[in-house]
Amino acid sequence: MKAPMRSTLAQPTVWIDLASPSHPVFFKAIADGLDLPTVVTAREKTETVPLAREAGFDFSVVGRDFDNELARTFGVPLRTIQLSFKAPDADVSLSARNAMCVLASKVHGIPSIHYTDNDITYYQDAPFVEEAFNYFRAMATHHVVPAAFKTAELTDYGAAPETVHTYDGYKEEVCVAYFEPDDDFTDRLPFEEFIVVRPEAMGAAYIDIEESLVPSLLDRAVDAGFNVVYLPRRPRDRAYAAEYPDDRVYAPEQPLQGLQLAWHAQCVLTGSGTMAREAASMGKPAVSFFPHTMLSVDQRLVKEGRVFHSRDVADIVDYLTGLSGGDIEPDLARAREVHAEVVDITDAIIDDCT
Repeated sequence: MKAPMRSTLAQPTVWIDLASPSHPVFFKAIADGLDLPTVVTAREKTETVPLAREAGFDFSVVGRDFDNELARTFGVPLRTIQLSFKAPDADVSLSARNAMCVLASKVHGIPSIHYTDNDITYYQDAPFVEEAFNYFRAMATHHVVPAAFKTAELTDYGAAPETVHTYDGYKEEVCVAYFEPDDDFTDRLPFEEFIVVRPEAMGAAYIDIEESLVPSLLDRAVDAGFNVVYLPRRPRDRAYAAEYPDDRVYAPEQPLQGLQLAWHAQCVLTGSGTMAREAASMGKPAVSFFPHTMLSVDQRLVKEGRVFHSRDVADIVDYLTGLSGGDIEPDLARAREVHAEVVDITDAIIDDCT
């Protein structure tokens, strides 16, 4: 469902800034729903640029991320300056957890719409930097967040309550609403039926555990008769799958489209949250073995019974064996309702701002 068409004589131009790999799919869904002229910038960060290209965006690259922690600390202010000089002509900006775009929009005197579903602040080696980014993000003209989001994560940093708009759903539902499955996708795999396993983000600032659950999980899942598509986060994660033949645990050398995997899988298991939310948004079984306090959106999905959460491998395998043989039919009806609501909220904000 798309927003009503405006007169072509008064159509505002929307600037979309893609700063992370999750942004291209999300903002493509928003842009398609709005059906307004767009200009797009993207940051060189892991797969962000190729995913923006795959989504069909015409964009320019501004700035990059850095592997080195110190360089990353200074890289964000540097890109903010770059955006301030290179920001395209536009009437409003859209960004997600992106202080860089919010500040550059202020420099150019245009309103900004900021999206987030992350309401937990993780302090890194330089906590004052993250504190500053939280204040800067809160300076956006408007915020669009899930109803499960704890809005204090914005208002405590200065956002006025009336600028925070909520929708009844999840960001991933917006992403999957008009997803088109590829019936031939499993031809690329060594098996037809499978589960997906993605490990915890070991080494990330928000993960504080010494050992991954994955070795034990793979062992028990294979013993229970499941085939596994294993998606390592880092090169060293591949070692977890090394002892298994490819026709039981397959770790692809080239990236596979995550939504296609979720659609065709019997279940998606992840040490983080995004892939579990994507699967749940399709009506597919999903397991999170995230080791710490979950985001409010994840807690809500667990409470709704749409995501199973555990760090007990035996409990996880019991959950898997209790599924109905992998023949759960995906359903996008709810996701399309959420997509329409988020597009309508965004459209109304743009109308009000421009």
